Amino acid sequence: MFPAGRLTDGGDANVELMTGQLWSLTLLGAVDLSGPDSAAAESVLVQAKHVGLLAHLAVEPVVTRGRRYSRRDQLVGLLWPELDQTHARTALRRVVHQIRGALGAGVLVSRGDEELSLAEEIVGSDVRDFVEAISKNHLARALELYSGELMPGFHLTGCGEFERWLDNQREHFRREAGASAWALAKRLESEDELSMAGRVARRAVHYSWDDERMLRRALEMLERLGDRSGGLQLYAEFCRRLRADFDAKPAPETVALAERLRTA
Repeated sequence: MFPAGRLTDGGDANVELMTGQLWSLTLLGAVDLSGPDSAAAESVLVQAKHVGLLAHLAVEPVVTRGRRYSRRDQLVGLLWPELDQTHARTALRRVVHQIRGALGAGVLVSRGDEELSLAEEIVGSDVRDFVEAISKNHLARALELYSGELMPGFHLTGCGEFERWLDNQREHFRREAGASAWALAKRLESEDELSMAGRVARRAVHYSWDDERMLRRALEMLERLGDRSGGLQLYAEFCRRLRADFDAKPAPETVALAERLRTA
């Protein structure tokens, strides 16, 4: 993961680029940064705005599929909504300077005065690996990478737009994981890997717990696989969450399917 070479500190000029990635940013299931200098990584991780900036620059390109650079006026609106434009831009420049000082000058790349991006050749991320695995139909690898929701427990006080952005991205990645799990479950069933297919189908429902169509598809698969008890347990879990979160009951067709499992 970490190649031979050296990255100089300082400004934008005279940056010695690496032949591979120096830093690895984890955002799925945890928030972490690993690399050749644990103290430097920790100095970034303890600053919430630093983490928020890195996360946004890592996630946006993979969600928008190609728009690598983020505009500074968008970033300051997300991270410093309480400040006027002049002071917010000053705060952004300070954070960029501190991140470059800790991780190396080349980790953040400017394009003109208005745009900023994360140097993908230096900083890898599990979100990018997750999306790439799905694009290559490496579904088992994608599910291995999706170890939990995006940035669990992370929040920026007073940054409502950032919080809404983060909630939207959490939902996006959760649904991607659910769709990938279901596709893998169907593949495994077609390959007669029946026990694994059932496990992955249940995992698909856990990622898409509010999608009754996904639940019904999984229950029908578990019925085909002869795992009626597993299907009924999954149905009971779904009902509990539906009742707790929305004070609602499952649709009649879902109830009928569960009853079929119960009486078969």
